[in-house]
Amino acid sequence: MPGGVLAIDAGNSKTDVAIVAADGTVLGGARGGGFQPPVVGVAKAVAGLAPLVALAAHEAGIAVDAPPLVEQVSACLANADFPVEEQQLELALRAYGWGRHTHVANDTFAILRAGVAEPRGVAVVCGAGINCVGMLPDGRTARFPAIGRISGDWGGGGYLSEEALWWAARAEDGRGEPTALATALPAHFRLSSMYALIEALHLEVVPAAAQHELVPVLFRVADGGDPVARRIVERQAQEITALAQVALRRLDLLESDAVVVLGGGVLAARHPLLLDGVTARLAAVAPRAVARVVGAPPVLGAALLGMDRVGADPAAVARLRQHFGAGETSADVLADEPANAADPAGR
Repeated sequence: MPGGVLAIDAGNSKTDVAIVAADGTVLGGARGGGFQPPVVGVAKAVAGLAPLVALAAHEAGIAVDAPPLVEQVSACLANADFPVEEQQLELALRAYGWGRHTHVANDTFAILRAGVAEPRGVAVVCGAGINCVGMLPDGRTARFPAIGRISGDWGGGGYLSEEALWWAARAEDGRGEPTALATALPAHFRLSSMYALIEALHLEVVPAAAQHELVPVLFRVADGGDPVARRIVERQAQEITALAQVALRRLDLLESDAVVVLGGGVLAARHPLLLDGVTARLAAVAPRAVARVVGAPPVLGAALLGMDRVGADPAAVARLRQHFGAGETSADVLADEPANAADPAGR
């Protein structure tokens, strides 16, 4: 399929695949589970993509046993945090021969590209964790390792739940200041105290995975005016802005018209305290930047990155966006965004 693109967006929890014709028509797609090379290894993780590609190819009417299927493979993958990891994954993908050309990038680039009209801008993703990337049409990028505390990260659903628990535990035993989190967090699990919740988490009566349920509780307590909860949310806004500011500076966009795309479950929940904090801080450091919350699926961004590489015409790009129900940018100006029920824990 000359000019076509195989788009892969593989996150920690789910993977989306789409085959796109040169004219922007989506011919086939598939969805599967998470992509975790650190857990299963590069070879096995990439092999797990093969059944999804086969399903998408079957829907597209393309013989998977006669590669190449497309001109360009555009894969935006979780856990591709360093260039060396992108290179390893790219080599593994190339071995399958799905495309004449193959390009791998961190999955945050898919969210960025889905939210901008051209490959220019910065994206901050705050979901289970936090990350930031930036790009320019000339190929320059800005990025961070984003692998947790050892790379200087602060925030995301996992971190916010732990921070809320930390402050609540100290409030209960007297080491810290009082906070409504000390009663609200255990009450969420129908427990009487923080001691009971700590014990339940330690003994896995409450599974560790359920900790993400505490993030909406944190936001609700912050809404009620609790000083501790509000400081946690405000710190998250500060960290999101700090990432965006550094990325904009690295790309010489700090004093230019630029888009800052916001994605991930914590930001997609559009909590007013968090988003107001981000927009106010961003206005102070980059007054010409516009913050937008992305609404389109990241696989659209992966496909658009592939279309950029094959030199697709504007009509093809518009057709592709229309398929995913997306406008010119697939994102809306933050100030115009209504609240919704997105999961603020980052799932």
